[in-house]
Amino acid sequence: MPTNRRTTHPPDTDARFAVPLRGVEVDPETRCAHYATERDVIAIQFPCCGVFYPCHACHDAVADHSAQQWDAQADLDERAVLCGACRTVLTWRQYLAADNACPHCGADFNPGCKTHLSLYLDHLPGDSSPD
Repeated sequence: MPTNRRTTHPPDTDARFAVPLRGVEVDPETRCAHYATERDVIAIQFPCCGVFYPCHACHDAVADHSAQQWDAQADLDERAVLCGACRTVLTWRQYLAADNACPHCGADFNPGCKTHLSLYLDHLPGDSSPD
């Protein structure tokens, strides 16, 4: 388990990353206090604030506002998923097509993340929630 973790709070972002990133106990590859397996190496930018967080719980813990979701129909080409292993920022389209590995460096992504995509993307195919 990595030991180089720390907590960041608004308005500070984590200086170890070239993109604005916040979270709870974030390690150098974007694992956090909530998700810390070897394959938990992505961070997602939230459209409400333009900041990357390792997970929805990190956003809830340190942001001073409610999370907003990307529109899965309109925003697939937004660069919003950071690979914590190589620091490449992927579009949603690239991430969704990546088969649980970074297309740039090959780092494994946690396949379980896709089970809660509705926390990050609105209007997913098959989503029956009201508009």
